[in-house]
Amino acid sequence: MNNLIPPSDVLYAGNRPFPMLAACEHFAGSEKLLNKALQIQAELAVDGRAVFDITADCEDGAPAGKEHEHAAMIAAVILSGTNRFDRIGVRIHDVRHPIWRDELEIVISQAGQRVAYIVLPKPESARDVATQIAALDELRNRCGIAREIPVHVLIETPGALHEAWEIARLPHVEVLDFGLMDFVSAHHGAIPAAAMRSPGQFSHALVVRAKCAIAAAALGNGVVPSHNVTTEIRDADVVREDARRARQELGFLRMWSIHPNQIMPIVEAMRPDFAEVDEAAALLIAAQDAAWGPIQQEGKLHDRASYRYYWELLQRAQATGMNIPAEASRRFFS
Repeated sequence: MNNLIPPSDVLYAGNRPFPMLAACEHFAGSEKLLNKALQIQAELAVDGRAVFDITADCEDGAPAGKEHEHAAMIAAVILSGTNRFDRIGVRIHDVRHPIWRDELEIVISQAGQRVAYIVLPKPESARDVATQIAALDELRNRCGIAREIPVHVLIETPGALHEAWEIARLPHVEVLDFGLMDFVSAHHGAIPAAAMRSPGQFSHALVVRAKCAIAAAALGNGVVPSHNVTTEIRDADVVREDARRARQELGFLRMWSIHPNQIMPIVEAMRPDFAEVDEAAALLIAAQDAAWGPIQQEGKLHDRASYRYYWELLQRAQATGMNIPAEASRRFFS
């Protein structure tokens, strides 16, 4: 067993592995809600892994005039002992807001070693994103932070949508998020309010076009596409169906949550099919036994192209808290 080669050592020669992130990104603004989210994150953890990420919100969460104090509070929460998994990111203000540099400096200088990612909202272009990334890198260098800090970019303006491929190619970009509400608002009434919720968000042509473009740009550049929120917070079936459609019809691998009731329906809907997980485990075990050379499995030929598909599927299964067959878990995730 000790001589077996791990999949990550052979399946991505010369390429960056695709980010394996939790399927749910839960937004919280206040200190109370952040601590509640951390409690839920710990309760739902599987095998020492969080099944959802938390995004601490400086943009909509900060009381007007107290943005500096709010950013400092978030940094303190990130550094706290209750942050067991280091899966708290931070959304700062957009590049045109006068406070964004201060927020970024507070977070990076105080909690840069542990912040999971930085979310950049409302860019109009790839240049806007590049400006904030350059500031992030300058702060990392100044603070002596060697680790890469991933960047998640909110595509919520027509300009950003037009340059989604260029944005996805920028350094450190890990996720493209779709901001549905602001996207609809930016169309000057041409898209009706009904397109901000289901079923309109899955049928209006301009909205569906935007979602497809974002998913294609993200996946085409090795970046995770993240779907917008659903405003329904009481009916879990509505949330689950929105997440299912985002995953199966549009190719999104992650989705926002704005209420604790939404977290598990999103996680469950974004999980791979159980039968595919068993198939992936059996295939990868056989492939590893063959030193990742071509094999026949149930009358079909497989090589490293299919191995990559099933390895990423198995990693997504683990990230969503699914049970992995014992032998595969021992070989690949111990």
